[in-house]
Amino acid sequence: MITTPFLFPLSAATLGAMAPFLYLAIGIAFGYALEISGFGNSIKLAGQFYFKEMTVLKVMFTAIIVAMVLIFLASALGILDFNLVWVNPTYLWPGILGGLIMGVGFIVGGFCPGTSLVGASTLKLDAIVFLVGVYFGIFAFNESLSIPAMTAFWESSYLGRLTLMDVFNAETGVIVLLVVLMALFMFWGSEQLERIVGKMDASKFPRWRYFAAGGVVLVAAGVLFIGQPTTTTRWAKLAPVKQQLLVERKVQIHPGELLSIMHDDRVNLVMLDVRSEADYNTFHILDAKNVAPDGALKLIGGLQYQSTNTVFFIMSNDETTATEVWKTLVAESVPNVYILEGGINNWLAVFTDATFKQNHASTMPADDYLRFKFDAALGAQYAASSPNPDLVEGMTFTKKVILEGKKGGSGGGCG
Repeated sequence: MITTPFLFPLSAATLGAMAPFLYLAIGIAFGYALEISGFGNSIKLAGQFYFKEMTVLKVMFTAIIVAMVLIFLASALGILDFNLVWVNPTYLWPGILGGLIMGVGFIVGGFCPGTSLVGASTLKLDAIVFLVGVYFGIFAFNESLSIPAMTAFWESSYLGRLTLMDVFNAETGVIVLLVVLMALFMFWGSEQLERIVGKMDASKFPRWRYFAAGGVVLVAAGVLFIGQPTTTTRWAKLAPVKQQLLVERKVQIHPGELLSIMHDDRVNLVMLDVRSEADYNTFHILDAKNVAPDGALKLIGGLQYQSTNTVFFIMSNDETTATEVWKTLVAESVPNVYILEGGINNWLAVFTDATFKQNHASTMPADDYLRFKFDAALGAQYAASSPNPDLVEGMTFTKKVILEGKKGGSGGGCG
């Protein structure tokens, strides 16, 4: 069962059946809002670029800051998990070029893709012509992807799930408040341009806009004051349920099952080795990536954007460090995360012979230390780094890996 913000329990099947009607209702409401704002009129839209009519800027920025403030307020109150909100990945240079192309098209045609649909729905000929151009552009772009150089460019400068908080290394509340203040300054500036260039009568601007602006500032200040949930607070909320998985050993996976998954083409396997760089360089499982335990948070965005058939395995020499990283990833809503049972020490115990164990065993008693000695630091060049998958056939273990579907969105778009 799924609990909605209105606290009505709904099954996944019910939500799935309701989805088309919800999409239709949202689309109609959005289109209606654009139409009554004048966004179906190309003259009104193009007036923004001549500083005569700034409705586009005011409406769009109002939508942006209201949505931003409410999203992060909901996140601060624990109602919404921002990790599950889809944020379009950033491709820097393709994004800049695409913005310039769209901007020129907006000026010349008087519409953007979304507003052309609004205009076309009311049978405006210029909007219909523009919409035909949009579809031709989509077709031409898709055809251009057959050229390797074009594909390479469009996939270049990938920065992942990048937000202003990441760019400026600042708290979410600070960014929210600054963006709101910036938007209000732009609103004031746009009204001055409308008054001076567009010869509009400022006395006709609605007075209630001041109260609305003040309200948004107050809510943004509240977001700053409350603060966003930390990984620690997220885990504390999940601990009553997730801690039991650790206790019952449901997420600690036998080396044999990991080996079988390594050779399963249906699964996208991501192995994160959270040991020290020295231990990793000495020996590690083939294709495992070395990540410092305190660096796991920096990977969250990239991990959440993996395909739905992705399974994450966390490994340390034993289980202590891996368990702490597992808690971090689970708290940050990364799905399908498991721990290598017994860590690298157990992996070596399972996939090396008696001679190796006798000659390379270490007496290191401390927890999460490598308990095998190696003559050289060869990383993944040892035979045990990629054992023969046939070894799994003679093993007895309980399979525990179950793929959990993502909860977040999987797409975005332009209004």
